Amino acid sequence: MPDPAAPASVPAPGTEAGTEAAFAPARTAKSATTPVAAPVAGRVAPGSHRRVARPATAPVVPAQTPRRPVPQLRPTDHFAELLLGVLSGRRPVHSMLRHTRGRAYDDLAHLAERGPLRTRGASPVVRDIGYFEPRPGALEVFARIGAGGRLRAMAFRLEQGRDLRWRCTAVEVGGPRRHRSDDD
Repeated sequence: MPDPAAPASVPAPGTEAGTEAAFAPARTAKSATTPVAAPVAGRVAPGSHRRVARPATAPVVPAQTPRRPVPQLRPTDHFAELLLGVLSGRRPVHSMLRHTRGRAYDDLAHLAERGPLRTRGASPVVRDIGYFEPRPGALEVFARIGAGGRLRAMAFRLEQGRDLRWRCTAVEVGGPRRHRSDDD
């Protein structure tokens, strides 16, 4: 048994200098009877300067799979929903100010006054959308709107600006066209 008065840096009998046991702190009678806390995986044990090995039963984290990008709405679908909201009274007309160009806003405001897609009961929904591309950067779109047991038609034109944003340039809802005067 080593001498309790011996310094801690003196190697214990039967060990060589330079090994881990050579630098072990001297034990006293008090430390031999005190309970020692069990080492926690991945943490440094008290009085030690080395990491404690993790147990072999540590959970293995699977490799992360790359996330798929969120699909973006096509401009035809997006504008059909925006226009439906305005013409059914669920959205204010002024919400379309930055999404329209030319006379489209005036036409939309006039149509919204009449409320052609307002219904009692079931809210109108877009049933089907189709489009024609007369030239690059322009789309002529039609949509079938279901409201209760009725189907209505909505047509609009989208043009892509220099800033690559789509804007509505014309809108019509099934029925007679509005007569335009030159001063309108």
